[in-house]
Amino acid sequence: MHYSFARRMANLTASEIREILKVTARPEVISFAGGLPAPELFPIEEIKRVNRIVLDEDGKNALQYSTTEGYDPLRDWAAARMNQRLGTELARENILMVHGSQQALDLAGKVFLDEGDVVLCESPTYLAAISAFKAYGANFVEVPTDSMGMRMDALEEILKRTDRVKLIYVIPDFQNPTGRTWSLERRRQLAEITARHEVMVLEDNPYGELRYEGDFLPAVKSFDQAGNVLCMGTFSKIFCPGYRIGWVAGDPAVIGKLVLVKQCTDLQCNTMAQRDIAKYLELYDIDEHIAKIREVYRHRRDLAYRIMMEEFPKSVSFEKPHGGLFMWVVLPEKVNARDVLEKCLQRNVAFVPGGSFFPNGGHENTFRINFSNMPEERIVEGLKLMGQVLREYID
Repeated sequence: MHYSFARRMANLTASEIREILKVTARPEVISFAGGLPAPELFPIEEIKRVNRIVLDEDGKNALQYSTTEGYDPLRDWAAARMNQRLGTELARENILMVHGSQQALDLAGKVFLDEGDVVLCESPTYLAAISAFKAYGANFVEVPTDSMGMRMDALEEILKRTDRVKLIYVIPDFQNPTGRTWSLERRRQLAEITARHEVMVLEDNPYGELRYEGDFLPAVKSFDQAGNVLCMGTFSKIFCPGYRIGWVAGDPAVIGKLVLVKQCTDLQCNTMAQRDIAKYLELYDIDEHIAKIREVYRHRRDLAYRIMMEEFPKSVSFEKPHGGLFMWVVLPEKVNARDVLEKCLQRNVAFVPGGSFFPNGGHENTFRINFSNMPEERIVEGLKLMGQVLREYID
């Protein structure tokens, strides 16, 4: 039968990361591919307890439909946490609970993007954000980026000469895929420039709690005087990704539009999941839990960096991030990371080629490494094998 799919389907392809993860599901594969948290850090016993308490205390409501905006105690916590960590001034009415930051990206696309509109982003940027916005027929302009984040001089020039710019998507803290962190001044400048040009900003912050050294920096949202910044957060990296619970914070007028399109999508987030998380936050110390996560990931980052310094050819460049889950690797221009991946997979080692993180293509001599998911002995084994493959291509 001939299926008459919507035109937007022509813009969509399978996620390269998700396709690689199908391979890495095999136990023999050492995976540096997905941005997966370490499963041994999930608070399973505590979750068993809070789940029982939630059902015992108010099971009928916990298993019932609830509001689209989300469970009020969890909305209050998200607002307070952002105010504490990121310097914002938010309240419950600024928060919409969503099924992970990914849903927030999709909802923002529905609210703001018409076919042919332009999204500005860092170069490179988060692969799944590219997919989310492509579904609405967006075109992408990549803004040059350096070690301090998106270059504001380049952004100003692009905004002056580019029509139909609707959204600017950024990850200022421990960016995916590069691991870079924006300077304080560039965060302030982004808020000022976009307010002047009346362009919406989507500030994604899934990794901000995972800082291994240095001070927490204010969010771009903290400098927002015009109400044009939406900031996203998630429990996936600091608690459990399987719950699929995150939030988006913004001006109540914008949150109201996001609520309308969420009602068309899934009506509400999982009631039981929201109440479980809220009860955990009530009974346990989330900061103590996050501290354990940071300690494990800091050690794995340091270990991965040391092995890469020892085993990778000197013409391969990479930096140690101050937090997050990723390191970004740049190969000599003649080397295609997809070819390297093919050879590595033959040795049961996986990573994500970097070309997919550039919405307009190119840069095939790059790749991303995740260091959070594999135990230490597998990190050492996998990166040594990767180093052997790289030397075959480069030496």
